[in-house]
Formats: sequence, structure tokens, C-alpha cells
Amino acid sequence: MWIFGYGSLVWKVDFSYKRKITGYIKGFSRRFWQASIDHRGVPENPGRVVTLVPSDNLEDKVWGVAYEITDDRDIEKLNHREKRYELAQEVLFTSLCGTIQLNVNLFVGNCNGPLFLGPASVEVIASQVVKAHGPSGTNVEYVLRLAEFMRTCCPGEEDEHLFEVETLIVKMVSNNKPSPSESEGFVRKFQF
Repeated sequence: MWIFGYGSLVWKVDFSYKRKITGYIKGFSRRFWQASIDHRGVPENPGRVVTLVPSDNLEDKVWGVAYEITDDRDIEKLNHREKRYELAQEVLFTSLCGTIQLNVNLFVGNCNGPLFLGPASVEVIASQVVKAHGPSGTNVEYVLRLAEFMRTCCPGEEDEHLFEVETLIVKMVSNNKPSPSESEGFVRKFQF
């Protein structure tokens, strides 16, 4: 079974896999439209994490990592980790160099579910991210690590939504100087 990771699965791998391939899927956009109340936020102060939404342009790409998983225990672990998402249809994945194509499964937020926040301005998204913290850490860390993945593993590729949210978060956290916070530490670590 192949799973496509496009959020924290690209950098927080807490399961075993047989193979890992960086690449993309087409026809979707990655958006911070899903609430996180159990990883990057809490019910009283939800964070924002990415989900996939169908794109108007079937050539749009979402970059991430495909993992080949062969152990049922790891599939169960992933199902538990991604319990707020639905395992969606198979889609075609293409490797970074374009030499490998295979079908991958996706975890996608239910757009009719209670945690689907839907579209919002970059300012609203960034404001919510800066304030959110959950059992898995700050929401700022989530965004910055995802942006770091894009720059290091997919050099030259764009993710306009992600980079706009990242830029505003860095600005917001950097302008908030009264006392150092965990989020500020991540911003300093990831400044470009």
C-alpha cells in the first residue's frame, strides 16, 4: 500500500515503511483549511493544518512524499494518527525526477465535517496558527517544517498558499518581542 503525505507526514515519520519517494500529485491544492484539536491545537484553541481540495486546474501539483507501507500495524498506526481525515481515492503520483509513477492513497479532511474550516484570508489563517499549540507542538512549527520540506526536497517548486502563510507567520512572531516563546525559537531556527 502506498500513502501520500503532504502535511506533517513529510517530516514527522513515526511509522516504518519499505520505500519513500518525493514527488507530486496533480489536480489538488494544499490548503490550511482543516482544524487541529488534537495535534497542533486544542478544542478551545484549534490550530490549522493542511488538507487537499480539488483544484480548478487539473495540472496543479501538490508536492509531498509517497511511502510504501507493508506492515498492517503501521497502517493501523497511520489510521489512528490521521483519524480526523478520510482515506480517499487512489491518485497518480509522479516522482521528483519523473521516472516513477504509481497510485497512492490520500488522507483528506471531510469538507462536510466539523473540523473543516474552509477558505479564509492568509491573515486569519496566520493569526490562528501563531496562537495555537497542541500535544504535538506549536502550529508555527508545523507550518515552518512544511515550508522547509518544500525548499529542501522540492527546490524551485512553488506552493503559494503555504509560502504566504509562512511569510506572515514569521512576520507576526518576529514583531511580537515581549518575551521569547517556543514559536519565536522556531522562527529564528527557520529564518531564511
